Amino acid sequence: MPTNKNSPIPELKIPTTIPDNKISLVNEWPYRLLGNGLIIGIILFLASITITIKTDLINKQLLSLKDSFFLMTSELGFTLDDIIVEGRKHTGKEELLAQSGLNRHSNILEIDLYELKRRIEELPWVKQARIRRSYSPNVIQISLKEHEVKSLWQHQEKFYPISEEGKVIEAPYTPDKPLLLIVGDNAPEHINELLSELDTESEIFQRIRVAHYISNRRWNLILDDISNGITIKLPAQGVKEAWKKLLKLNKSKNILKRKLTNIDLRLKGKVIIKLERSGKRPTRSPKRKENKI
Repeated sequence: MPTNKNSPIPELKIPTTIPDNKISLVNEWPYRLLGNGLIIGIILFLASITITIKTDLINKQLLSLKDSFFLMTSELGFTLDDIIVEGRKHTGKEELLAQSGLNRHSNILEIDLYELKRRIEELPWVKQARIRRSYSPNVIQISLKEHEVKSLWQHQEKFYPISEEGKVIEAPYTPDKPLLLIVGDNAPEHINELLSELDTESEIFQRIRVAHYISNRRWNLILDDISNGITIKLPAQGVKEAWKKLLKLNKSKNILKRKLTNIDLRLKGKVIIKLERSGKRPTRSPKRKENKI
């Protein structure tokens, strides 16, 4: 049957659904990543062991070469000839030598000056040490700066020297001049606080023989004589003001030339003075006479 050119072209019918022909593979990349990480970890572990073994061998070789070098230089004459010490007053020779660890066989090239300085500064009397090394002759020069004793601390029936920093020096000491005696628990740690509040150039300060730290709070000062001197009771707070008040009062009235037993400066605005008992016992009252200024 002939086709009419003018007749419409029949419309093709396209299926509305396309068959799913896609094939999905198993997702393997997490397993591959985990496996690669495990392999890399094993390689790094084995490499670290190898490096450690090689490094240890290298260290042993270096130590062997180092020992050989010092042995050779010792045979060539680089052994210690002498030790020169300056500034030693209280530090014992044997104590210093034992602490240094040096002897005639020590190789002068092997001596660690910084370690030697550290060891010597551990000695009780040594405040600072300077070390120098010289050759031909092979000498170690040690310059010491020892602690200066400013006071003595009486504690549990023993006496300990106290440095200018308030440090307790754990070493035997025989004073060669009069020193301030301090008494009381923790007194060394607080003595410099007290001295900073007082006029150390005053005449009264020169008369102080004992500083007694009371109950970790305040100080009593004893003038002239340890057993029978005048006791000055300082307050816990305002020590400088109380001391100035005492200096002013002594300048105007010469109270320290009187026969006193103690001066109490603990009350603000008041000075309580107790007079020394007379030789005869009072008939009316056994108490000491008090003057309030």
